[in-house]
Amino acid sequence: MADGEAPRPIEEGTARDSRVEKSYGDYLHLDELLAAQHPVSRPEHHDELLFIVQHQTSELWLKLVLHELAAVREQLAADDLRPALKGLARVKHIQRTLTEQWSVLATLTPSEYAEFRSFLGTSSGFQSFQYRAVEFALGNKDPAMLELFAHDSAARAVLETELARPSVYDEFLRYLARHGHTVAREVLERDVTRRHEFTPSLLPVLQRIYNHAHDHWEAYEACEELVDLEENFQFWRFRHLKTVERTIGVRRGTGGSSGVAFLRAALDISFFPELYAVRAEIGRRQPSDRP
Repeated sequence: MADGEAPRPIEEGTARDSRVEKSYGDYLHLDELLAAQHPVSRPEHHDELLFIVQHQTSELWLKLVLHELAAVREQLAADDLRPALKGLARVKHIQRTLTEQWSVLATLTPSEYAEFRSFLGTSSGFQSFQYRAVEFALGNKDPAMLELFAHDSAARAVLETELARPSVYDEFLRYLARHGHTVAREVLERDVTRRHEFTPSLLPVLQRIYNHAHDHWEAYEACEELVDLEENFQFWRFRHLKTVERTIGVRRGTGGSSGVAFLRAALDISFFPELYAVRAEIGRRQPSDRP
């Protein structure tokens, strides 16, 4: 406060007694939230709190991503495309926040991390069931992953539910079929517990949408939203890779993975491969376009 400046009065009507009704701290359960950081290094290393907060906040954002993707699938199944696109837009903003968070963790130098890394045991981000659930929701499913969570019945139940549900892409392709696009039956009736594989028969469907975007604007917009979503996911993967690389180099991860090599291989995974493959076909005439 500047010299001579009068103190700012509390506005009339502002709640003064937090014991009445519900306070900010009560609503957010701040006592529990702020007491959930438990460094394990001994003596406690200053930078371990950063490491914990980084991963805890990421898990909170992943919880919200799962919440939004569940709604998106329900909206697509109900042919309610506009709110589904709004949900995808929100997920994209969350993804950007998650990606930017890596810049905070990147301030942790190799020397600083080495001070407490040995205390982490075998704990690893690879064991995040929410991250795995997001990948399942987007179509990168692998039933073998359930075995990683055999010891955690709650986490396994979440993944079993996601495994059995159609992915966002499955629901979008079903939406296209209900709106006059010739999606093959084998696509619509596929085993949704399996990873979506590149399907050539989808290319002409998507090519027609892109070549005649003015006639299929909503489907065209949805295609581009999904491409944005995957691109953001790849940005997150790449930022994760580079943060790990600058912190531990080529050492194995604490959970036993190959570390940087494992993360680099993940960059080749595509949720919506046809939406990328079709770009080589856009602008070419299809048989149905010819007089």
